Amino acid sequence: MFRRFARLVTVIVMLASGVMVGLGATAGTAHADECYTWSRTLSQGASGSDVTQLQIRVAGWVTSGERLSYDGQYGARTAAAVRAFQSAYGLAADGVAGPATFSKLYALQDADCTPVHFTYAELNRCNSDWSGGAVPAATAKANALKTMWKLEAMRHALGDVPLTISSGFRSYACNSAVGGSSTSRHLYGDAADLTGAPTLCRLAQQARTHGFSEILGPGYPDHNDHTHVALDPSPYWSAPTCGI
Repeated sequence: MFRRFARLVTVIVMLASGVMVGLGATAGTAHADECYTWSRTLSQGASGSDVTQLQIRVAGWVTSGERLSYDGQYGARTAAAVRAFQSAYGLAADGVAGPATFSKLYALQDADCTPVHFTYAELNRCNSDWSGGAVPAATAKANALKTMWKLEAMRHALGDVPLTISSGFRSYACNSAVGGSSTSRHLYGDAADLTGAPTLCRLAQQARTHGFSEILGPGYPDHNDHTHVALDPSPYWSAPTCGI
């Protein structure tokens, strides 16, 4: 709530100072949270870092078992993810990322580019600098950001219900302390353990359509008290109690 209020205050200050908000010819509504601004409308055939930034934010809007690449290439799969995002938020679902799409994305992100309902702190209760894992600290943190945007999509699809994260990134030391697998995706920063409501089975079932390639839940050894989601290069789902 505070972050949304702070953003509103910033917008008011910008307007009062004569800064035009929301009148960009192609970029859409300018953001006031210092995260990222798109400078052009994007559609199939486009490429570049701005496409990658878009892919990070819509990667949770895919079909069951699908994973969207963060390759900076606006192909058919990116267009489909954009259409699903647009439809989910009541926008014209044309698969083209223009002013209305960017405005919604700006509204969904905070100053550090995390989605408004999640924070880096939730994804890292291990240490303050993301070090000591299986990948460099910057990579682990970037992976966590991608995970949060998938969780934001999942949260919205479930009716905007809060999702509780019990564990995210772990260094080798943190992972060992909790008895985690030596090959755990938590070491890479792209995993999250979910608890609470909705039910663990509902979480496991829903995760299949939001870009997670590793889903472990009730019925899988040591996962009866949480649902684990991650991005694993070798997809694997197992939550027997939930029919997965």
